Amino acid sequence: MRVTHKVDYAVRSMAALGRHEAAAPGVAVKRELLADEESIPPAFLDDILRALRNGGLVQSQRGAEGGWRLARPAGSITVAEIIRAVEGPLAAVRGIRPHELHDDGVAEPFVSLWVATRVALRRVLDVVTVADLAAGKLPPKITKLLEDPEAWSAK
Repeated sequence: MRVTHKVDYAVRSMAALGRHEAAAPGVAVKRELLADEESIPPAFLDDILRALRNGGLVQSQRGAEGGWRLARPAGSITVAEIIRAVEGPLAAVRGIRPHELHDDGVAEPFVSLWVATRVALRRVLDVVTVADLAAGKLPPKITKLLEDPEAWSAK
């Protein structure tokens, strides 16, 4: 899996919004502050925040007290939702969702391989929430995966 700058920045900015929400509930965070805290180019952050807003994950507020805040509680927003909001499906093969590959003439076992890959991604990305990241801790189910010595292998 290749994690783009856009996905990385989106996840980090959502975690930052989650930290701000925990510290000061309901207070909007200025884009400039998010950009500085997470070292994200401001123009790029604008595009990301727009995509997250269109995905229903953040809200914007205009005015002197304006800025950005989470649209839902941090514990109800998953990393998978963030990725889908900024880049689309979690797993795609040549731009096609794995379960639709049969329609494109792809034979077994390739369809099943890519569907299984999507399942594996979902088992992590649909579990980790913005609240987890904001708190600096992954769920036990996920940290258990990291106990496997192969998890840290560069293979």
